[in-house]
Amino acid sequence: MNEVLTLALPFFGLIFIGYACGLIKKIPDEGLAWLNFYIIYVSLPALFFQLLSKTPIEQLANWAYVAGTSFATAAVLALGLVVGLIATRGNLREATIVAVGSAYSNIGYMGPGLTLAALGPAATVPTALIFCFDTVVLFTLIPLLMALGGENRERAGAMAVSILKGIFLHPFVIATMVGVGAAAIGFRPPVFIDKILNYLMGSSAPCALFALGVTVAQRPIRRVPHEIGFMLAIKLLLHPVLVFVVLNWIGGFDRVWVMTATLMASLPPALNVFVIARQYNVYVERASSTVLIGTVVSVVTVTGMLYLISHDLLPLALFGR
Repeated sequence: MNEVLTLALPFFGLIFIGYACGLIKKIPDEGLAWLNFYIIYVSLPALFFQLLSKTPIEQLANWAYVAGTSFATAAVLALGLVVGLIATRGNLREATIVAVGSAYSNIGYMGPGLTLAALGPAATVPTALIFCFDTVVLFTLIPLLMALGGENRERAGAMAVSILKGIFLHPFVIATMVGVGAAAIGFRPPVFIDKILNYLMGSSAPCALFALGVTVAQRPIRRVPHEIGFMLAIKLLLHPVLVFVVLNWIGGFDRVWVMTATLMASLPPALNVFVIARQYNVYVERASSTVLIGTVVSVVTVTGMLYLISHDLLPLALFGR
């Protein structure tokens, strides 16, 4: 257990330090803008490129794995939508945010650092695949549901362009595609560029976790959604269980790949839940509370998942294969 705490507590400790700083020093919200830009557009893309460009190309085309993890994410999103429709009495836009809070793991800020620390470099490819294709699933369905729930119906062509831009212009997705391309042709950057990229990737997890803590501190709990128990049960418990079962049912995956997907699915609701709520000006205060409470609860659930993984307590032969 000491090994698990040694692994988990530094991650949550960085979030707590950011949270404490956010409470102590009242810096305007704009103060985080450049740090968030650095994380999203510079350090994490450098991480994805560096790791993927050095990965054998044949490992990057595991479509069965993509299908299994994407199906699980879509399934919990659908379940969250049902919970949201019941809780909001049919308000599709509010229900969509409930669904996002039930399915959108913190795979950007917490995912890469935690999976690589827990499972080593072998977790690089599955981490990148999950991020990219979960992004495709969520960035496709969220604008569609919001458009269907709005009073003004966006034209199909404009909606399609918006969805495609949201997916393919995301810096993580671009970095992943460039990294895959570099792996395919065997490209290696010059030594000085490689060192710069290594510096950038090394800063990604600490900066991301600190920024997450500060951002959560700036969103005090004002309104807790009464459906939050269902949301967090889906996100923190059902999602990882479903991913684990689906990948076991498909079979044929390396243990590290299965554990990476399970760990990624166990992460708390992403900060983007609040960002999306604010973008559409719906469910904003409740989304903020969901991110904060979900992050706090995940200290227990994610630590528990790390314990199960590190002690090899998750069986990989559920279906006798």
